[in-house]
Amino acid sequence: MYSTFLTAVGNKLAERWVANLFAPAFVFWAGGLAAYLQDKGWDSLKTTFDGLDETLQIGLLFGGLLVVLASGFVLQRFDLMVLRFFEGYWPTWTTPLRDRLVARQRQWFDRTEDRWNALVEKQLEHPSQFTAQDLDAQINLDMQLRQVPSQRSRQMPLTLGNILRAAEMRPGDKYGLDAVVCWPRLWMILPEGVKAEIQQARSDLNAAARVWLWSLLFCTWFLLFPSSWWILPLSFGAMWFAHHWMLMAARTYGDLLEAAFDLHRFKLYASLHWPLPQTPEEEHHSGALLTQYLWRGSRSASLQFVLPTDNSG
Repeated sequence: MYSTFLTAVGNKLAERWVANLFAPAFVFWAGGLAAYLQDKGWDSLKTTFDGLDETLQIGLLFGGLLVVLASGFVLQRFDLMVLRFFEGYWPTWTTPLRDRLVARQRQWFDRTEDRWNALVEKQLEHPSQFTAQDLDAQINLDMQLRQVPSQRSRQMPLTLGNILRAAEMRPGDKYGLDAVVCWPRLWMILPEGVKAEIQQARSDLNAAARVWLWSLLFCTWFLLFPSSWWILPLSFGAMWFAHHWMLMAARTYGDLLEAAFDLHRFKLYASLHWPLPQTPEEEHHSGALLTQYLWRGSRSASLQFVLPTDNSG
């Protein structure tokens, strides 16, 4: 019967089944089936399935495959919603909770910054007493501070939101280029290899969000089959793993976004025929003007475009 099923469906569809074997959607439905079998027993399902004719059996297997694929496609649409939740973009009625969480983030940031400043002061004033352990602690604290916006008013209630917002703000802090405004334009002129790396990092971030959502939904099997106690620890463990995966993927994505501005920002100037800055101080001012130009346009007569030189003659 199973060979008939594979023959009827075709090799291409069988490959898709194998490809989805370890996908979150397949794990979700397989877990639900396991909980059902534990609660109802294998014999009742086997008896019912064997009592069907072969065509209907194949139809049920094919329908199960479609359910797995369709549910995976539908849940993929909620990746952004999950990420926005963990970034801290919540409804207005959650403002009191959000404010308390932001206050806790600011307290942590202040304590961490004070410890980092103390180590820097020790390194400058008492270099002979500055140990290797102090250096390791200083580097670790610096990396932690880097994942939080330096502007207190821009800090978010949750770690993921701070990581992504800090990455968005670094091009503005360094070059005067607002990442939210400039990124879509810069993306269009990035080399294909750079785009592929950034897309992979973003895909990992979305995949982590998807796994977290599937893990949360996995808890519903416990409501239907309370005897399957193993569902809850498995769900919570997967949610914990997915959350940490999100944080790691967000750090990688943020680093790549910043690197794209570091290495390719002058391509944006050149593509827009914008005058190149000559010094870092001038660049920050020029970057702010370029951001304003992209966002609202300009009617300034003092700025002149740098037109390409025609070397054909």
